[in-house]
Amino acid sequence: MASIPYTADLKGLHELSPRELYDLLKMRVDVFVVEQNCAYPELDGKDIDALHLRLLENGELLASARILKPRGLQDPSKIGRVVVSPAHRGRRLGDALMSEAISACGRLYPASPIALSAQAHLQRFYESFGFSAASGEYLEDGIPHLDMVRQVSIRPASILS
Repeated sequence: MASIPYTADLKGLHELSPRELYDLLKMRVDVFVVEQNCAYPELDGKDIDALHLRLLENGELLASARILKPRGLQDPSKIGRVVVSPAHRGRRLGDALMSEAISACGRLYPASPIALSAQAHLQRFYESFGFSAASGEYLEDGIPHLDMVRQVSIRPASILS
C-alpha cells in the first residue's frame, strides 16, 4: 500500500495542547498496555523532559515517538515509545516515523549515537535503519527486548589533490 501524506512535528510536553497530549497518551496506552496486554507504568516520568515526535494527517494523530536527549557528552540520544495508530497500520508510517526520529536526533544531537530498546521481533526493522544489537535479549514487562544502537555517521574528510 502506498504511503500517505503526513506532517511531522516535534514538541516538548509543555507545547502540546491538552487534546494533543490526551491523543498521544491514549494511543500509547491503547497499543502498549491494552493491545499488547502488558500492565506497566506507561507514565514513567520521562515524558516531561522528552521531545514528542508526531505524524499527523489533517490534525489526526497517525504515529508518534519520543526522543530523550543524551545525559552526557558520551551518551546516546534515545528514541522510544515508537507507535503507529492501529487505524493507520500497513501504510509504512513506521518507516516514516523512524526516518523523522533519526533525522531529528541528528539535527539536535549530531555528535551522539542513537539508542533504543527494541521489541525483539522488530530487530530487523530497526536494523534497516542502521541500528545494531548492543545486548542480548531480555524481558521487559514480559516482552522480549534487546538494546540497539545506531552509531554517528562520520563523513570522511575530502582529500584535496
